[in-house]
Amino acid sequence: MKNNELFYQLALTLVPNVGDARAKALVNHFGSAKAIFKAKLQDLERVEGTGPLSASSIKAFNDFSLVEQEMAFIEKYKIQTLFLTDPKYPQRLLQCYDSPAMLFYKGTADLNASKMVAIVGTRKCTDYGKDFTDKLVNALEQENVVIVSGLAYGIDAAAHKAALKYKLPTVGTVAHGLNKMYPAAHAELAKDMLKQGGGILTEFFSHTIADVHHFPLRNRIVAGMCDATIVIESEINGGSMITAKLADGYNRDVFALPGRTTDKKSSGCNYLVKHNKAMLLTEPDDLLEVMGWKKASTSKPSPQRELFIELTPEEKSIVQLLQEKETVHIDEINLRSDFSSSITAATILNLELKHVVASLPGKLYKLQ
Repeated sequence: MKNNELFYQLALTLVPNVGDARAKALVNHFGSAKAIFKAKLQDLERVEGTGPLSASSIKAFNDFSLVEQEMAFIEKYKIQTLFLTDPKYPQRLLQCYDSPAMLFYKGTADLNASKMVAIVGTRKCTDYGKDFTDKLVNALEQENVVIVSGLAYGIDAAAHKAALKYKLPTVGTVAHGLNKMYPAAHAELAKDMLKQGGGILTEFFSHTIADVHHFPLRNRIVAGMCDATIVIESEINGGSMITAKLADGYNRDVFALPGRTTDKKSSGCNYLVKHNKAMLLTEPDDLLEVMGWKKASTSKPSPQRELFIELTPEEKSIVQLLQEKETVHIDEINLRSDFSSSITAATILNLELKHVVASLPGKLYKLQ
């Protein structure tokens, strides 16, 4: 068993003082997990960012019985192991600095599908949130989008169930091992997801419980493996806000469904939109247009072709900037603008409404 590369890959994830980022650096340097464990102490210490403590922890590691138990579980239940060097590892997630070194996967959904969307929200959702989730997933049916969520109560479950209803593959990313389902009430939902070509994904060894500290770790996988994250309903301190923040940090598109200002369950969504942390989502077409997934209409010419459209000085400034390149990122626009980020955001929105500027995935903008 100790000649098996998977054995050493699993062991590497258990070594104290290593972590995901350091594991990646070591694998890049030595080429394999087995080579890391076979390397001399001084060679380990020479790897940038490793140091004596991490190197010594690798050489001192001897908890191989846990590795053997996990390999037996993997074989018995036919779990797919996706190490960071595996081509089936979610490549979007691999681009994130804190992506897990190892993932455990049960299912057949393509984790590198061309279109992947995360739909998240409060566990105690309203009919408003559930209805919009259903409407949104229905609109994504023709695009064959993979729907990703966390298999929790509320919006997560609504997203998975809508995906099943409209025959879309859906992946549940969980904060525990694959030996059982949490919450237990969603065990049948998980089975239905697997039957319909979906999947269940985690970074945790079997028999790892759903500890409160595991959920933010789960959220980074949800955010990192998708093109966009949609927050349907969330309070200011809701777990979905963490997912939205992570997605924004990974330079993914974030959308939020607004609600009444008096509705606590929409306070997080309203906050995200107000502070330019998410794009306003009032109908599914908003998502399709921003992501470039909506079929172009040829029924009528675009209004921006008018010869004498009137622009404010701020709008002219941004248009001139966009004329220099085919696409420009929002960060560059903010950096080169002479006004605040809030004015920039408002100005870009006005230009979009005038059909002068078009938004693209990744917070990029171009002239229409």
